[in-house]
Formats: sequence, structure tokens, C-alpha cells
Amino acid sequence: MLSLVANVQTFGFSLLNRLREERGATAVEYGIMVGLIAVVIIVAVTLLGGTLDDMFTQVQCSIRGKAYTAGASAGLGTCAA
Repeated sequence: MLSLVANVQTFGFSLLNRLREERGATAVEYGIMVGLIAVVIIVAVTLLGGTLDDMFTQVQCSIRGKAYTAGASAGLGTCAA
């Protein structure tokens, strides 16, 4: 009977250790996912930053009733009176 209790206890401890290890691996996976999402956001903002700036400048010119003049490259547009 004592052997059965020891086996059940050993099985319980090994199961508990396995669950703890899975949590650690899951946390690492979530950390990698968050890091990759951050990289994607940074790349998207960098690539679209000038275009978005031009779009907001166009809206600003439209609200003020001025004419939008495109710049030589993205992000360099201005409002002309």
C-alpha cells in the first residue's frame, strides 16, 4: 500500500513539474510573438510614415481652405495659400 501511495505521489509531482515547464515555454513563445509584432509595427510606420504625413497635411489644407502642394518625396508636402 505504501508503494502505491509513493507511486501516485511521484506521478503527481512529475505531472506538476511538466505543467510548470509548459507555462515557461508558453511565456517564451508569447514574448517572441510580441517582439515580432513590434518589429512589424515599426517597419510599417517607417515605410508608411511619409505617406501618412502627406495624407494628414492634405486634410489640414482642405480644412483650412488652402491648396496642397506635393513635395519632392513623401512627407514633404505643404499647404499653399
